[in-house]
Amino acid sequence: MVGRIGDTPVIGAGTYANHLCAISATGKGEDIIRGTVARDVAALMEYKGLSLTEAAAYVVDQSVPRGSCGLVAVSANGEVTMPFNTTGMFRACASEDGYSEIAIWPNN
Repeated sequence: MVGRIGDTPVIGAGTYANHLCAISATGKGEDIIRGTVARDVAALMEYKGLSLTEAAAYVVDQSVPRGSCGLVAVSANGEVTMPFNTTGMFRACASEDGYSEIAIWPNN
């Protein structure tokens, strides 16, 4: 949209990867940039020892306003999580062991 800032090209905000995980965020770029969403997931794993699922859930629930963010994250050991704080988020994943998930709405 005109006048909006995109988060995806900002390393640490909309995208980040290191030896522990890889994260790609989507949503309102301004909120994702302010929350340094992608880097914060990796930092919580590295410095607090949280699992990918715990770190991603914390960041989505606590670091950005409700209704503004979702992410797809993969850990170095193959754990996948796709939390969001919006009504829905188009998302999908597939693993080499045959697991796949395609969804829009919350699973619960």
